[in-house]
Amino acid sequence: MNTRRYKQGLSLIEMLIVLGLIAILATMVISVASRIDNQSKEKGIESVFALLEGALEEYKEFQGDFPGQPVKDFTNAAAHSEYLYRELYSIPGSRKILEKISDSLIENKFGTADSPAEIYDPWGTALEYRYAPGDNFPGLISAGPDAIFNNADDISNR
Repeated sequence: MNTRRYKQGLSLIEMLIVLGLIAILATMVISVASRIDNQSKEKGIESVFALLEGALEEYKEFQGDFPGQPVKDFTNAAAHSEYLYRELYSIPGSRKILEKISDSLIENKFGTADSPAEIYDPWGTALEYRYAPGDNFPGLISAGPDAIFNNADDISNR
């Protein structure tokens, strides 16, 4: 008489296939989540630019011109951002608009306790402010996801 035995477990090959499929699915989920995170940060910086543009318009209406920025050097982005914040905060109309920017994007990382704060992008890099007399409108620049200025992933209000 011939009896059949049924195995109740999984073979090593079956387990490897299942683990491989799980790894592929996890990789897909992580890449999609990363892409969604970057897209939401890009939308966030666009809304910060819109608020800052409104504050700059209020400043110009009050002072007659935009805050000047003679030095166009990315290495001083924190100083430029601090200067912009200080100038905009000095005008009541601009101050009301600045208060709408998330507190997580306004910090004082490089100054003393009594110095003005800097404005940061969602990736944690200080925003660059550029304006020279004769420009139509000041430039606001975020270094983007890689936090390095002057490359392809920079985000600008222009």
